[in-house]
Amino acid sequence: MDAAPSDAIVFFGATGDLAYKQILPALMGLVRDEGINVPIIGIAKAGWTLEQLQARAKDSLQHHGSFEEQPFARLLALLRYVDGDYNDAETFARLKREMGRATRPLHYLAIPPSLFGVVAAALARSGLAANARLVIEKPFGHDRASAAALNAVLMQYFPEGAIFRIDHYLGKEPVQNILYTRFANAVFEPLWNRDHVRSIQITMAESFGVQDRGSFYDATGALRDVVQNHMLQVLANLMMDAPTGEEHEAARDQKAALLKAVRPLDAASIVRGQYRGYRSVKGVRPDSPVETFVAVKLFVESWRWAGVPIYIRAGKEMPVTAAEVIVRFHRPPRDTFGEAVQSSSGYTRFRLSPDVSVSMGVRVKQPGERMVGEDVEMTLTEQPASLMPPYQRLLGDAMHGVGDLFGRQDIVDAQWRIVEPILTNPPPCQEYAPGSWGPAEADVLIGADGPWRNPIATAAG
Repeated sequence: MDAAPSDAIVFFGATGDLAYKQILPALMGLVRDEGINVPIIGIAKAGWTLEQLQARAKDSLQHHGSFEEQPFARLLALLRYVDGDYNDAETFARLKREMGRATRPLHYLAIPPSLFGVVAAALARSGLAANARLVIEKPFGHDRASAAALNAVLMQYFPEGAIFRIDHYLGKEPVQNILYTRFANAVFEPLWNRDHVRSIQITMAESFGVQDRGSFYDATGALRDVVQNHMLQVLANLMMDAPTGEEHEAARDQKAALLKAVRPLDAASIVRGQYRGYRSVKGVRPDSPVETFVAVKLFVESWRWAGVPIYIRAGKEMPVTAAEVIVRFHRPPRDTFGEAVQSSSGYTRFRLSPDVSVSMGVRVKQPGERMVGEDVEMTLTEQPASLMPPYQRLLGDAMHGVGDLFGRQDIVDAQWRIVEPILTNPPPCQEYAPGSWGPAEADVLIGADGPWRNPIATAAG
């Protein structure tokens, strides 16, 4: 695979919602901030003209990005449009003409997964797959078998090193900050193991419901939508060993090793919930068994992490919209000061959204003569969300062939392996009230390792 940067960007599904909300603002950022100066070609079957796509781009930036006249004029000068059927060879002949002299295109498939194989094959037949990179959106399959089948189809036309499986969560600044904080500070490494860590909690809460995504969500559910991908990627960043060497694959090698060691779920290690009123959402079946909340208990079967429980929960219609990681440490082996208190100190907290922070919980002495203390939290860093959108960072990396922040096939397979047993025979959903922290059974799941640490709202949220 040529290591040179891509010399054209082609995005299929140019008139779709993802392009409107994420891709067009990301392309604007690449043009404005990184000086990208290559043909940018949108493709769709919508009966549109280039002028309509240009108008759509302006509307997109005004509502989901940052509109500035001069950078936008540069984007318009690069923008092309091909309207046509993905099954029609003429569509790809026109694409080839619009690409001009470009020979190393980046093809972004912002289209349903059922069309991935169709487009990949058409690109190969038209000579547009050679020296090209292929970006695909999740979901990468619906289960382990379909993910393997999808990969087999794509690899008929593109080598693994040219396939970039995009999960926008990996492009988020705070998710990368977990890795940086761990491996840029020697103080954490001696503590990051079963001898010092008591338990781990990862929470992703959303204060809204499924909104207008009823049909999609009812075929997906919380386990597939965010746990199998986003949350397991956070877990990998949090618990993987340090990358060895400086090769681009070093970090993904360690993530793969960690995820392959995670014990698969069983019925006793998961709680599924559904918020009251979900079944009345447009597109949702009136007797839907799909979960809008999930809590799981996992273990990593390695020497470093043997016996350390990991609790992940994600849900909609929660009290706040926020994501946090809590690494709880063991209490001291004896109570030196005879306080006989159940302290909640002794943890590291990574705030992932909506703001970004790293904090540590410790116990300190209260002023006065008595040796009594109080739990406090030291904030090591606190900042607003990153100004660079995840899609801009990820598309820039893909253009340069840097795959660190993208899913690799063995990583995707390991993630499906973890959740596979529950996909085929899930326990029933428990109803919970909107605005609550989910069904009471989640508190039973965490048991003596609890309570759950509930993220609080901030000014940013």
